[in-house]
Amino acid sequence: MSNGVIRTIKDLVVTVQFDADQPEIGELLISRSPQKGILLVNSLASENTAVCLNVLEDRGLQKNMAVDRTGKGIEVPVGEATIGRVLDPLGRPLDGQPALDLKTVPRKNIFKASNSAMTFKAAKPDILETGIKVIDFFTPLLKGRKMGIIGGAGVGKTVLTMELIHNIAKSGQGLAFFTGIGERIREGHELYDTLKKGNLLGSTCMFFGQMDQNPVPRVLVALASVTGAEYFRDEKKKDILFFADNMYRYIQARNELSTVLEQVPSEGGYEPTIFSDVKMLQDRLSSNENGSITSIQTIYVPADDLSDPAVLMIQHELDGTIVLSRKVAEQGIRPAVDLIHTTSSLLSPEMVGERHYKLSVDVQKLLQKHESLKSIIAIIGENELNPTDRNDFRKAKALIQYFNQNFFVSEAMMKKKGEYFHRDQTLAGIEEILAKTDL
Repeated sequence: MSNGVIRTIKDLVVTVQFDADQPEIGELLISRSPQKGILLVNSLASENTAVCLNVLEDRGLQKNMAVDRTGKGIEVPVGEATIGRVLDPLGRPLDGQPALDLKTVPRKNIFKASNSAMTFKAAKPDILETGIKVIDFFTPLLKGRKMGIIGGAGVGKTVLTMELIHNIAKSGQGLAFFTGIGERIREGHELYDTLKKGNLLGSTCMFFGQMDQNPVPRVLVALASVTGAEYFRDEKKKDILFFADNMYRYIQARNELSTVLEQVPSEGGYEPTIFSDVKMLQDRLSSNENGSITSIQTIYVPADDLSDPAVLMIQHELDGTIVLSRKVAEQGIRPAVDLIHTTSSLLSPEMVGERHYKLSVDVQKLLQKHESLKSIIAIIGENELNPTDRNDFRKAKALIQYFNQNFFVSEAMMKKKGEYFHRDQTLAGIEEILAKTDL
């Protein structure tokens, strides 16, 4: 296999010239620098020149330095040995534990999607209970489907995700994959400690590419984690719960790479390949006859702008979206869910049953009425409303407070014991509020 020579270095972009046997896109090259820097072939500029990305930001690269081909792409360890471990995008440990034995642990190329990733729909909807009232009622989580948690900075996306992982892992409803994309290192430590204290590491695999890293690992970590999930689904016939925090950071990392590669941005200011970037990843989070991948994805909203092109692009791929609101958070309600803008295409009689569906319609009517009455009350006061409107307004306020809930993962900070509600309990509580006539 032929060697190449570095011709130019510009930030993370390295061009390598080959005299023969040009590498393939997605192949790994190893430089002969002291750190043996890893280069990933991103594109082919000509018959003998490869445009590469400096994966680990090796600063020891120099012009005319030799580069060796590996003939392989990025292969990460998969299977039982990865359960309970925290790995980086290249499959290296981040948890202080020994590296995985690559001679005995199977590995998969992260760029090669599973051949059996056809969507497979079960005959009967299978609802996964989360124990969180507002989610189980407004955006029920169904096996094999996708749900998003949308909100700006500091409104509780990560805490809500951690509570979901805690509750679902504890109930043993599937093997959980957590993917940290461009988020804070502190949050990764907190998640690991929470799972360790709850003896839940035995049902969780974790991959992290965090915000202190350059955009290449932040892009690759999503693909590495999906590859691991596909292996368990297809080879081990398992149902997977796939958590991604944060999917917007994936687009952000892609956009940074696009800028480094000097690509012309799209009309919305993002990379020109934004649609295919989102679609390629989301299509791999699919179910088939072997098993299911149920995904919960957090989506950061820049400047609280829900109309951001990247946010809309990701939302288009989801079955339901939980919108977190700063205004709700300021009222002291946790989780800070905007009940008006939270939606789900799965909230139908066929999916959740007649009882749940009818209650959801009644609740949404009350919440909409509450929203329209607020401006009137601001002028004339609540006591001036007619008895029917006054009672409906108070029912809506009672419902908003009803969805307030203490979390297990924030017990130490809030000094309040965590709560878990079964779906029947949630529905019964709502029925009780709706039946009252003297609020």
